Amino acid sequence: MNSRERVMRALKRDGLPDRTPLQFDLARKQIDAFSEKYGIPARYTTSYFEDLTYRISANELRIAMGSDCVVVGGGLPRGYAHEIPKEGQIINEFGMLMEQGPLYMQTVVEPLRDAATVQDVLNHPMPDPYAEGRFDDARELIAKYKDAYFIIGDLELTMFEMSWHMVGLEKFLVDMAMGEDYVEALIDRVKEFSIGIAKQLVELGVDAIWFGDDFGAQNGMLISPRMWRRIFKPRYAELWQEVRAMRPDIIIAYHTDGAVAPILGDLAEIGMDVFNPVQPNVPGHDPQELKDKFGHMMAFWGAIDQQHLLPEGTPEEIEADVAEKIRILGEGGGYMCAPAHIVQADVPMENMEAFIAAVKKHGVYS
Repeated sequence: MNSRERVMRALKRDGLPDRTPLQFDLARKQIDAFSEKYGIPARYTTSYFEDLTYRISANELRIAMGSDCVVVGGGLPRGYAHEIPKEGQIINEFGMLMEQGPLYMQTVVEPLRDAATVQDVLNHPMPDPYAEGRFDDARELIAKYKDAYFIIGDLELTMFEMSWHMVGLEKFLVDMAMGEDYVEALIDRVKEFSIGIAKQLVELGVDAIWFGDDFGAQNGMLISPRMWRRIFKPRYAELWQEVRAMRPDIIIAYHTDGAVAPILGDLAEIGMDVFNPVQPNVPGHDPQELKDKFGHMMAFWGAIDQQHLLPEGTPEEIEADVAEKIRILGEGGGYMCAPAHIVQADVPMENMEAFIAAVKKHGVYS
């Protein structure tokens, strides 16, 4: 069973793969360190939003390290380069002024921070999802790896996150609660961009589309389930229906960090096949409870703690946790093991290698 077949069987919940599939993402410091160690050049694809760059880069390195997946997505248009106001800053295609922080490029000036009306939203220029060259790297990687590896088209920051990054989180949440008209107009403009990206990824031949917006915090949701159901649920349903109309067998994976158990049933109802990243150690995310309640509706992808275990744990502790997650979430299939976040610079290289080795050791189905 090759990597593509292994992941396909697990995520479609179509019987047992030969072993639990494996996937992971690495931050730039990790990519560069492992690139030097393994002698494999790191190929970076700069995305239209900084965080996505690390999802869709260094695929050659990651599959050499053991990943069963190749992750592709929208890059920058051919010939386009970010404006650089000063060293360490960029202005991206959405007009966000971003600055390098301790871990991430952070939005420091939001282009719609003063938005008050629908017209303010309509007047703001949005990037063209169909810009020439946006999928040059994706097209090349799919052609090279489509038969042997599972191809994921990344489309995180699908609606909510991209919208609040353009306004500012506090203002966006308050204005959403107050029912300001511009909020849903902005969400719809971002949704249209996402539909354009999604349709092109489907046409290119990906096996799954990885949508995503972080609706959870450590102790609950950032907005109420009721508000999510009113504003976002119908829009995700529309987006996923458009994708499925193009290819009914496309796998829909959805990323949302934090404690989001209250909406998992809703996500399955409107078409989600795979829940990611299954953030551990938050309310409602006990692995056995998730498997018992939702395992017949969805596959799980993630669940390995990135906050404490990977950066601070011993290789033995990592192995024990991986074995436990595979035992529970992988029972009968339906699980792809992965860290619950992009692996950050504070994770020792030996811990990352211990994680990979543990999946290969404990993931075999007898």
